[in-house]
Amino acid sequence: MSTRATSAISEVTPLSLAAREPFVRADRLVAEMVPPPRFDSVRFDTYVPAPDQPSQREAVTVLASFAAGLGGAHASGAGRRRWFAKKPPAPTAPRGVYLDGGYGVGKTHLLASLWHATPAEPSLKAFGTFVELTNLVGALGFQETVRTLSGHRLLCIDEFELDDPGDTVLVSSLLGKLVAAGVALAATSNTLPGKLGEGRFAAADFLREIQGLSAHFRPLRIDGEDYRHRGLPEAPAPYSEEVVTKAAYATDGASLDDFPGLLEHLSKVHPSRYGALTDGVRAVCLTDVGPVPDQSTALRLVVLADRLYDREVPVLASGLPFDRLFGDEMLNGGYRKKYFRAISRLTALARDAKGLADQ
Repeated sequence: MSTRATSAISEVTPLSLAAREPFVRADRLVAEMVPPPRFDSVRFDTYVPAPDQPSQREAVTVLASFAAGLGGAHASGAGRRRWFAKKPPAPTAPRGVYLDGGYGVGKTHLLASLWHATPAEPSLKAFGTFVELTNLVGALGFQETVRTLSGHRLLCIDEFELDDPGDTVLVSSLLGKLVAAGVALAATSNTLPGKLGEGRFAAADFLREIQGLSAHFRPLRIDGEDYRHRGLPEAPAPYSEEVVTKAAYATDGASLDDFPGLLEHLSKVHPSRYGALTDGVRAVCLTDVGPVPDQSTALRLVVLADRLYDREVPVLASGLPFDRLFGDEMLNGGYRKKYFRAISRLTALARDAKGLADQ
């Protein structure tokens, strides 16, 4: 048999993210409010604090104590049945912790560890990103979301970022009702609670809503450098289109899309479905990566990058390096933290994809 024939037999037909139109049931959104696959096995004892960062060691201690304190009865004393019972008194002390720190200091690792360490059944704990939480409200409605989550022992919110002034009021109202119902809260962000929205919203009423959220949390600062780049080489340079295409055909479960076409498709899929968009995908291969044209497109790409990172899906690309996706105006604007996070995560996934190019 010729070498060419053998090669043809070994090839697989790549998937295409741009050809997928996933439908996600509301009950799946609730059932999937658990730490993503990347954080299935993390625990407090697998978090390695940097020797020169005492705040990281303190965070482990504080969060372990917080988790232990969530054992026993629900804060309202009535579990799920309390929805029909007398409203419990509003808590007088913060019912949550807020992990503040830069990119890649392990905030999500710690948040997931808190979820795992909390002594309650998985059905009584919820874990999701801020975007996933707002999407849940959109799918279930506000009152049903309150009803569903008010029976929980703990709600963990990762990447607490306010993208829209309306979300400020929505989440403020939701968390207020959940705290009053006895639900403990934990969240991560790159900004202190009292500073959320700074550089984005000028309206005083929205700033007041943001300030009100901070009363629900004890801020816990975590300093340190981005572990995704700690002691690691620079991100690999983009590959040629030929290499990327060849890798897609040689990798079972890989997708192959041109970057502009994928960005266009993302505009037609609700961000709550981006996780489902990647179902069964073992690697993402992109050709013709170029600058993101506008902020709406950039924010959608951020959500996709988060879902790929959560699922540990390597990304092999041709075209522009990932650190040049977003222009100076974006990187200096109000959403700069989101864009830097996306660059950090896509860079990590590009490193993971190096082996695909060597096939």
